[in-house]
Amino acid sequence: MISQLNIRQMTEEREESLSPYAVKSKLLRGRLRYEEPCPVRTAFQRDRDRIIHSKAFRRLKHKTQVFIAPLGDHYVTRLTHTLEVSQIARTIARALNLNEDLTEAIALGHDLGHTPFGHVGEDVLNELYPKGFRHNEQSLRVVDQLENDGYGLNLTWEVRDGIVNHAKTRIETLGQDWGKVNSLEGEVCKIADIVAYINHDIGDATRADIITKGDLPLSAIKVLGLSHSQRVNTMVCDIIEFSWAASGRNTTGSPTIGMSPQVLEATDTLRKFLFDRVYDLRSAQEESEKAREVIRLLYEYFKKHEDKLPLEYRLHSDETERRVVDYIAGMTDQYALRMAEELALVRKG
Repeated sequence: MISQLNIRQMTEEREESLSPYAVKSKLLRGRLRYEEPCPVRTAFQRDRDRIIHSKAFRRLKHKTQVFIAPLGDHYVTRLTHTLEVSQIARTIARALNLNEDLTEAIALGHDLGHTPFGHVGEDVLNELYPKGFRHNEQSLRVVDQLENDGYGLNLTWEVRDGIVNHAKTRIETLGQDWGKVNSLEGEVCKIADIVAYINHDIGDATRADIITKGDLPLSAIKVLGLSHSQRVNTMVCDIIEFSWAASGRNTTGSPTIGMSPQVLEATDTLRKFLFDRVYDLRSAQEESEKAREVIRLLYEYFKKHEDKLPLEYRLHSDETERRVVDYIAGMTDQYALRMAEELALVRKG
């Protein structure tokens, strides 16, 4: 029998060579419901697989990152963003001798609760729903309750902690306190998220002819590089060097994940540039208003016609507005647009 091969146990033994600051899978804090360990995979590998096989993960391929339902084939989606975050985070975790499996699971699950239409969808749901809406909290709700016909994915505490604490508010600068993540692996995912979106959003804005490479702030480009690959490489290498104490390899100082002051300032300059020249652009705002109208229409309709909600969304809460939010947040861009068009036609009729 495969259980007699001790495959999982051998993997757990190899984790003993990780940094003393790394999370070891055999020392995890547990799951919401107890399960017998897998004979082959560690707990974090199991979590990763559950996330990849979830319906919410599949829907990420049709959710917008920045541009609303773009027609081009090469624009970033929420799924490709997630994969980029995972790749960057795994590279950093491996270099710092942290638990790569935990890092990967957090990265793959961090945006499962994101709305259609990117942060525009998140903002309008936050305005409409009296209790507020944040995509990281919704991601936790997805893995705890909404997936698997209401049973959730039953992930480990460590992965759930990384998912719910990955988010950073728009108004913060990169040097501010990012909130409490209870593992270095979670901090790695948090910073990898920023590295990924800053660089691929520049690429998408260039592709959409909103900016050119010549528009990028010279002070930042001198530090980070002009091309996408140069910037990502500079940021990742800087994170590894700055965070080296986390590796536990004959180092001194407190383990922390971050960037050097010079690279941090350059990265924040690019981030602010994106808000000024891309995210807050008038044409983008006009497109965003269309998305806002769609979300508002769907919210008001389903709040008044709860019986039109799919049965699975009527089982997860006793509160109508909570059910409506769960349904809308799970929609893809195109599904939300089609649904709004159908409802608009019904109203005209």
